[in-house]
Amino acid sequence: MRLLLRSCRLRYGAATILAILLAFVAPQLIAQQDPALVYGVDAIGITVSDMDRAVDFYSRVLTFEKVSDTEVAGENYEHLEGLFGLRVRVVRMRLGDEFIELTEYLAPKGRPIPIDSRSNDRWFQHIAIIVSDMDKAYARLRQNKVEYASSGPQRLPDWNKNAAGISAFYFKDPDEHPVEVLQFPRDKGQEKWHRPTDRVFLGIDHTAIVVWDTDASVKFYHDLLGMHVAGESENYGIDQEHLNNVFGAHLRITALRTASGPGIELLEYLAPRDGRPIPSDEHANDIVHRQTILLARSADAAARQLQTSRVNFVSSGVVANQTGQLGFNKAFIVRDPDGHAVELEEK
Repeated sequence: MRLLLRSCRLRYGAATILAILLAFVAPQLIAQQDPALVYGVDAIGITVSDMDRAVDFYSRVLTFEKVSDTEVAGENYEHLEGLFGLRVRVVRMRLGDEFIELTEYLAPKGRPIPIDSRSNDRWFQHIAIIVSDMDKAYARLRQNKVEYASSGPQRLPDWNKNAAGISAFYFKDPDEHPVEVLQFPRDKGQEKWHRPTDRVFLGIDHTAIVVWDTDASVKFYHDLLGMHVAGESENYGIDQEHLNNVFGAHLRITALRTASGPGIELLEYLAPRDGRPIPSDEHANDIVHRQTILLARSADAAARQLQTSRVNFVSSGVVANQTGQLGFNKAFIVRDPDGHAVELEEK
């Protein structure tokens, strides 16, 4: 190597050699200094109409544990959520290693979920709760008279290599938000889902969102935010139709993950293509609203990058959490290409 550099210096000169080295080394140094904008999924936010009812359901039926119960109001939160005159009660709940944040808008009240919502409408978003025993989970849900979204638990067929043997069932919480329980076979899912336990409900593997164009969503979550693609599958057939309760359902599914927290699963309906878009006037106090809370290394740097990329902001900018009540230092909310709300928090 030394002989090569000496030969190059004699032939080209030191200045030329420096320029060549910078041309090759500088891009690598920049890449090392430009990590992903987000490093974890903190929680899934869900707007509810009656907090006490929601907490009872998630704790009593699904065995979530309450972590905190906070009421906030004021200008900072108004600028964060894009709503004037708000007062909210936020309850953070934990199942295993994962969290949800339930938010009730004491003021102003929002609209209920459309009664004709379907699983291929793009406002669809669920949390996928892993269970140790689908029969026991289903019996508990029936005992508590949950509203069905699937016709019953479905086992995905063996011909579908990436999903073979997975058992799943969709139902609804008291506000009509879809929820999934899912059991992985031994050869699928994270190792922690297969540890011996006497618990039935173990934690949240992912949140799933319906998208119109997978490639556009991957550009947002992977190229912009820095999440990695963890798996892909194409699901169809009678089992999938009954799981989603959509006749002729044919889905392209793409799983994205960060270093920590649940994943984000993109559901693109290749058929039928008649799912409706998220209403342009959807707000955080509407019960249909959910937001995925991501952890950012620097909220300011992330906001600059997303503004440069012309991402649609809900917040008026980066909001400093001066009271510290909800556990973050800075945050802002944007919308992905389909209008799903994504909150980036700097702890």
